[in-house]
Amino acid sequence: MNTPVRLYAALPAAETGGKDKQQGLEVTALQRESLGKPVREVQVTGVAEVSCPADRASVRVSVTSTKESVNEVTNSISRRLEYILQTIRQHGIRDDHMSVRQFLHRDANTFSMNAEIVVTFSEFQKMEQMCRILLEKLDRSVHVGATQFFHSAASLSQLRLHACVAAVENAQQKASKISQLLGESLGSPLLVREEETKEWRNEEEAAAREHSSTALPPLLPHIPIATASSQVSVSFSFRDKSKKKL
Repeated sequence: MNTPVRLYAALPAAETGGKDKQQGLEVTALQRESLGKPVREVQVTGVAEVSCPADRASVRVSVTSTKESVNEVTNSISRRLEYILQTIRQHGIRDDHMSVRQFLHRDANTFSMNAEIVVTFSEFQKMEQMCRILLEKLDRSVHVGATQFFHSAASLSQLRLHACVAAVENAQQKASKISQLLGESLGSPLLVREEETKEWRNEEEAAAREHSSTALPPLLPHIPIATASSQVSVSFSFRDKSKKKL
């Protein structure tokens, strides 16, 4: 019959990359029968939080023109579009990272055309340089929209992975300290199970801070931060003291 021995301890948090959080510890030391031999193990939980800022940004550039003929309005839009696209390409942005749409409207005796370019950046400095050039060189018919920051799918996948790895590292450090406290030697892991994962972003909190006071000057665009947390349960064996060290 198994006789569990429960130990409770609060140990210092392990140092991991990003924002890391570690909670209290519950350890269960068990002896189980396996093929006639007792299996001695320690079961621990590990918790970690890891954060990272957005790694992508999109900018919407729109162009408008109104002329008396279709050819005139088309030529007007085409000249501006060509300059904008050339400026974007000069900053190392590939065509597959931008999209272009054009809309033609007729109103009484005039024709209006709207063009829209959406560009996705992974280097924010290039984005700022491009926006500054467009605002300086083009007239008011060209509008550069507010920057929208977001996380790529690859970035969020890595964030979840780092949170899980950090939680396992915390659990391993806990088990190691507990084994030393009990005069044991920590062996190989027997089971690793992720019990719970959470993920959230801070856009709403940032928006509330930006609109909390109208007396302050406009703030710089906020870069959202995503946070992932992971809780794992890990079982480690205790090394058999009866075996001689090689």
